[in-house]
This record gives sequence, C-alpha cells and structure tokens, in this order.
Amino acid sequence: MTRRLISSGSPFETAFGYSRAVVDGDLVFVAGTTGYDYATMTLPDDVAEQARNIFKTVASVLREAGTDMSRIVRAQYFVTSPAYCEPVLKVCGEVLGSVRPAAGIYVIQGLLKPEMKVEIEITARMPAR
Repeated sequence: MTRRLISSGSPFETAFGYSRAVVDGDLVFVAGTTGYDYATMTLPDDVAEQARNIFKTVASVLREAGTDMSRIVRAQYFVTSPAYCEPVLKVCGEVLGSVRPAAGIYVIQGLLKPEMKVEIEITARMPAR
C-alpha cells in the first residue's frame, strides 16, 4: 500500500503544510484535530462540544481512509485546563467506550488559538485485506 494524504478541507492544512491524516501501510495517522466544524468554520465555546466535533471530523477522515472508529488503537488528548479533563474524557467514553484504545490526556499551556480548548490525535489500523 502506498502513502496517501487525506484532507478535511480545513484551510489550516494548506496554509500550515500538513495533512489531516496520512495512510501509510496498514496505519492511519490522524493529525491533531481541534473542535472546529469545518463546514461552517465555527468553534463552539463548550469543550465537550469541541470534543464531539473532533470525533465527527475523525470519523469522516477514517471513512475516507477506508477504515472506521472501531479500528482506533491510540488516542492522545490535549486540553488547556485541568477542568476540561472530565468533560472531554466523558465524550471519549461515549465515543470510544467499546474501542478502548491506548490513550493519554495531557494538560498543556495552550493551543494555536486561545479559543481552542482540546486537540486530539488518533492512530487507527486499516482493515485486513
């Protein structure tokens, strides 16, 4: 399988020189994704809603790659306040509760823009061929 780049249509991808995801072999690496609704380029204030938007983007990207959320093997969650851990992890439990990837949550000083409260990176496997 060859290396394949996947875009979500975000203007950040072209401007900042990255892909939303890269399929390489049987792995899909989804870049750090924030809570924008890329159809409207809006970002909700609520951190849980940002997390839900992230998982919508991730699900769409994984479908385009040829896999799905059930194939996620690793997740890294970055939040800008300890107070955001519980609401983000609750959404993660709702979305990935049966998948249970290896995961970590990290409280960081900030993201690219102050209104960004959570960013998630995902690694998933392609289905066996």
